[in-house]
Amino acid sequence: MTSLSKTRTSFYRRLYLAHLVATGIDSVPAITAATGMPRRTAQDTLAALEELDIRCRFEHQPGKPHNIGHYRIEDWGPIDPDWLSRHAERLGQLLGYPSPDNAHA
Repeated sequence: MTSLSKTRTSFYRRLYLAHLVATGIDSVPAITAATGMPRRTAQDTLAALEELDIRCRFEHQPGKPHNIGHYRIEDWGPIDPDWLSRHAERLGQLLGYPSPDNAHA
């Protein structure tokens, strides 16, 4: 496998997490279960989506503690979600993450 630069790894991780959110793996616990990444990395990566002009918002679940809810992509900015959907499996492989189908089945 080709070694990825830090810049490319960060970019791919952001795209991959945006894809996961869009496909229903949309909370930090679900993301960490699907990828094996540390909780803080998942939180930081979700926050960094804004740097790519991907608007991702946390939606609090009414009646639950303040940190219970899920994320939702409100605007993809310059990113083509169809392209991302077609290439997400490869991005996940490059990053060393298990297939989402296997991770939360």
